[in-house]
Amino acid sequence: MDNGFKAAKRALIAALESGNYLHAARGDITIKNLLAMGAVSARAVIEVIRSCSGAHHSCTAHHMAPEVIVHVLRRHGWYIKFYFIEPDTWFLSVHQ
Repeated sequence: MDNGFKAAKRALIAALESGNYLHAARGDITIKNLLAMGAVSARAVIEVIRSCSGAHHSCTAHHMAPEVIVHVLRRHGWYIKFYFIEPDTWFLSVHQ
């Protein structure tokens, strides 16, 4: 079982391509979310995501909202953490 990896990957890429995504507020955003800071482009993040397989994916329940599944991709030194709350895609972390 892929824990929803394929659907999450498709939805995440679609959100990045359309520019329809948000960033969760956090204190260390300048180092934990390079996409939010403009230090990395959506296109570069898409390329990392495209290179991911189910082996690079894990998921857990959100610590404050257990009904929300938080996805993590780890690939080529990148750490990408995100979740979906319909209709939105939220990034928690995008960093190396």
